Amino acid sequence: MTLAETGAFLAIVKYGSISLAAEKLYVTQPALSRHLSALEKELGYCLIKRSKGIRTVELTGEGRAFIAVAEQFQRLWKEAKNLPDLNRNHTFHLSSVGSVSTYLLPEIFPDFMNENPGVSLMFHNYHSLEAYDYVEKGEVDLAIISDDMFSRHVETIPLFREPMVCLKKCPVFAGLDVPVISPAELDPHKEVRLPWNPEYDIWHDYWFQPAAQPNVFLDQMSLLEGFLQREDVWAVAPASVGHAIGRRLGLNVFELKDGPPPRIIYYLLGKERKPLLTEAFLKCLKEKINELDYIQIL
Repeated sequence: MTLAETGAFLAIVKYGSISLAAEKLYVTQPALSRHLSALEKELGYCLIKRSKGIRTVELTGEGRAFIAVAEQFQRLWKEAKNLPDLNRNHTFHLSSVGSVSTYLLPEIFPDFMNENPGVSLMFHNYHSLEAYDYVEKGEVDLAIISDDMFSRHVETIPLFREPMVCLKKCPVFAGLDVPVISPAELDPHKEVRLPWNPEYDIWHDYWFQPAAQPNVFLDQMSLLEGFLQREDVWAVAPASVGHAIGRRLGLNVFELKDGPPPRIIYYLLGKERKPLLTEAFLKCLKEKINELDYIQIL
């Protein structure tokens, strides 16, 4: 099956006759008929009913069904031909875990796009495990993750470190910039809990016991803000998340005495990488992080 053969078939369908299709394609009618016959021979079935004296074509059942296949073949061929152009046009495939993409990247994307006007950005939200797979396959150029793991084919590089903080509405502390709270002062039954990483889970089990039942358990960080608008609840989150939510909802952001280990964010690079675009994006990201005194670039 070739581009010329599927193109001949689609032209015949479009114009309703072999003679008119040949005229529109600027080829002879016998040449167009040979393309169609070659396609039918390769497929093993007829696409067009042939009857003497009938000037317009009539498709077989297989012919009607084959229209979508032929159109898809043409699209895939064009995509394959355009791959070098996509590379020249600097398409940058980026992925990130949800907490970073929600609370850090929106302020970075405008700077990156303004400084790189020829770039086409393709963004995806992937969990850390998914990101390793996509980077290894070359489908993502740069991935930002929170849970690092060993990979023979993907380079894992520390990006920044941030403390974990506690979010809670306490009007009595409204005059303090960053008050401090101990885990012993927190009621586990009023917690909105997320499993941030294994180190956090170990710390949590030490202070609140594995059997402690939280008020809400979430596996989607995007739901956190909605639950924190309720009274008397609290949550622990990375500083970048905590300070952003605190500003939006008017919550106090507490430093944690004897808190969990800081969260480390990493970025992943595969064998097929785009160094110029990667460096440009990391430059914008680090410039923004430098403005935040609660995050440390690694």
